[in-house]
Amino acid sequence: MKLQRYPAGVLLLSALLTLTACGGGDGDGSDTTTPQPPTTDAGYAWSLPAGFPTPKESADNPMSAAKVELGRHLFYDLRLSVNQTTACASCHLPERAFTDGRVTAIGATGEVHPRNAMSLTNVVYNATLNWANPVLSMLHAQALIPMFGEFPIELGWSDHEAEILDRLRRDGQYVQLFAAAWPGEADPFNADRVAKAIAAFEATLISGNSAYDQSTLQGKWDAMSPAARRGQELFFSERMECFHCHGGFNFSQSVSHAGTTITQTDFFNNGLYNIGGTGDYPLDNRGLWEFTQQPADMGRFRPPTLRNIELTAPYMHDGSIATLDEVLDHYARGGRLISSGPFAGDGAKSPYKSELIVPFILNAQEKQDLIAFLNSLTDWEFICDPRFADPFGNFPRHARCP
Repeated sequence: MKLQRYPAGVLLLSALLTLTACGGGDGDGSDTTTPQPPTTDAGYAWSLPAGFPTPKESADNPMSAAKVELGRHLFYDLRLSVNQTTACASCHLPERAFTDGRVTAIGATGEVHPRNAMSLTNVVYNATLNWANPVLSMLHAQALIPMFGEFPIELGWSDHEAEILDRLRRDGQYVQLFAAAWPGEADPFNADRVAKAIAAFEATLISGNSAYDQSTLQGKWDAMSPAARRGQELFFSERMECFHCHGGFNFSQSVSHAGTTITQTDFFNNGLYNIGGTGDYPLDNRGLWEFTQQPADMGRFRPPTLRNIELTAPYMHDGSIATLDEVLDHYARGGRLISSGPFAGDGAKSPYKSELIVPFILNAQEKQDLIAFLNSLTDWEFICDPRFADPFGNFPRHARCP
């Protein structure tokens, strides 16, 4: 789900739990038991991994189990698109950590989008949503964008809202699910309720039981391989600077949760483009600049979480880097060189590139160690969790899932 234009009517220093190479559990086994799920004032019991903070609930969309279950059905339902070919899950497949494996996403009518579908892993903790939107912070507001957006079309609700809602209203199962999610409402079948139910389901997509988590927070030292441990040391070193943009419990600086007092919203230019040596980015992918029109914001995007990154290729906001190996080459160089064509330029020399993007040298073993560490962030329990599975059978589970 990506933002290119607002549909009509839609418009840190964070309290991070930073996990460093030496941080996490104290090694005595005291963190091996996941605490009881915290219960909110509204009565919703979150199922949280060890060491994770309680998510922040929206006052406009309090959580409930009934709302989550409705949202799970809506998320996977092809009938939610204008031509009944596309669901939210079409761009956010559970087997790919809720991405789609494409360079950029494709909408229900076949429009190719300029941006790569972001992972929904731990999306409830994001301080801002989408690649470069500084103001969109509520999941239910975000859900309205793929529903009603026209530039490009995603689900195609504009001018078809009544038709799509009638499909749901005629389904006896949805009559029960909507009534349970919004008891007492005479007719809860409207776009707002659809968006809020989808948002409630997305909020539960919490991943925190990777090999890294087991080793760092749960006292299971051997859960990570020696190579992954060596890669961990590289990742959190000043030599590589990775953790400055991908720090904290979610490996993304821009987080928000129930304990957050000051929200940090970070956007960085990582030297991906420098068209003509002017620092320019492609017209449909200029990042934060599209909102501020400030030259310094050219090419600035939000660093996504690195959790489950093994499964979320291709990479970058436009899907222009195919593998983790190539991602490391990009950062080692300090920016990408495009030698010819309309986007030619040396990203390492961009006047707008973040000062955190500095060249470094990795030998072959170090590169493999770093990739091993990134792979240790894959949470197979999350990928295979039946609570997040398609109730209709339209979307397959990962081959590794039982």
